[in-house]
Amino acid sequence: MTHTHHEHQSQGKGLLSLFTPALVSLVLLLAAIILDNWTGASWFEGSVRIVWYLAAYFPCGFPVLKDAWRNVIKGNVFSEFFLMGIATIGAFAIGEYPEGVAVMLFYTVGENFQSLAVRRAKGNIKALLDQRPDVATVLEAGKPIVKKANTIRVGEIILLKPGEKLALDGELQSQRASFNTAALTGESKPDMKEKGDEILAGMINLHIAAEVKVTTAYEDSKLSRILDMVQHAATRKAPTELFISRFAKHYTPAVVLFALAIVLLPALFVNDYIFRDWLYRGLVFLVISCPCALVISIPLGYFGGIGAASRHGILIKGSNFLDVLAHVRHMVVDKTGTLTEGIFEVQEVKFEGNIDTPLLWSYIDSLETHSSHPIATAIHRYVGASAEQVKWEQVEEIAGHGLKGTLAGKDLLVGNFKLMDKFDIPYDIDPADVVYTTIAVAFDGQYQGYFTIADS
Repeated sequence: MTHTHHEHQSQGKGLLSLFTPALVSLVLLLAAIILDNWTGASWFEGSVRIVWYLAAYFPCGFPVLKDAWRNVIKGNVFSEFFLMGIATIGAFAIGEYPEGVAVMLFYTVGENFQSLAVRRAKGNIKALLDQRPDVATVLEAGKPIVKKANTIRVGEIILLKPGEKLALDGELQSQRASFNTAALTGESKPDMKEKGDEILAGMINLHIAAEVKVTTAYEDSKLSRILDMVQHAATRKAPTELFISRFAKHYTPAVVLFALAIVLLPALFVNDYIFRDWLYRGLVFLVISCPCALVISIPLGYFGGIGAASRHGILIKGSNFLDVLAHVRHMVVDKTGTLTEGIFEVQEVKFEGNIDTPLLWSYIDSLETHSSHPIATAIHRYVGASAEQVKWEQVEEIAGHGLKGTLAGKDLLVGNFKLMDKFDIPYDIDPADVVYTTIAVAFDGQYQGYFTIADS
């Protein structure tokens, strides 16, 4: 069974457990209404009828009454749970059993949909952020052993193969390696790391196998902290949410007082005052004035916005930033991976030397197979698979400059213009005049030209 199938199965179970109480209440309520109105069953009356409706009320009503009691203990008497509890218990007190059950059922279904929306938003956020693999290959006495990521201790050495994602923060032990850091930085340009550099969980090794010494526990990695921060983004509230929270503290008690006034004050002015009728009206007022729509929908709207953005690959650290984004008039962006694709391509070719161009490209492509730099990938993509591979007598990577290969006693130099200067190769252009990343080429002591690499 695949991991995805497991996820769908657990989601299905979660949905079933979430809506089961409401389904039980609905079935019992519908059966009671049918018995009340259409069958004329003589046994369905008195204590049997009351117990039946109580059984229909209990699956939805008990959790709400429990939450109301918890809030009362904490000093928060006037919560939406308290209001729904008063309204439905009051309905039972005046014999309106179907309405008491129905009101609690509709309220519970609404709460369930809210929980579902929050769960989906959290799932979107986690899917975007939690880039950590569950397992990693650890070197023990030089032998690779696959272990669960959360059992790997600080100080152990992880063997990270090309294309693999790092599970824990660490320090690079290999001399050099190139990483895709987009999961953490949003920067799609590959990042070349040297021995001793910090490598973070979520980074993807691109070309050659690398060894990384673990420096941080699984749960303390930078990615874990980002995940926790964004999942709890609701703590950074927008001004609208803060206003609604303050408003609800005054609004809810006022609703209760108005409901009491509706029940009691008419006794002073209405001649044919019937307490049961006015209590019914007061309960109706409690239900329609319940602040849940106001108090819940606004924070849920913001949280849903954060979740929806996550589904499209955008991280928002709090609902207050959603408000800021609504007022953005100008945007300044770094280009790589934002306005560009993060894929490097050969752009302009200026070869003017004495070697046939296809042959020179074959030499360059063959030499670049010894490099893990992203430029090598761009060159191979440009030349294609048809290029002949050359058996080099010697290949040397000159850090910060480029590559040097020896073929039949002649040197091929491929790198920046500092490499040309290092080997005293004369050239007739000013590198500063070229906009893109420039790769100069020399063969057998003669400058052959250059080509440029840029993000497409």
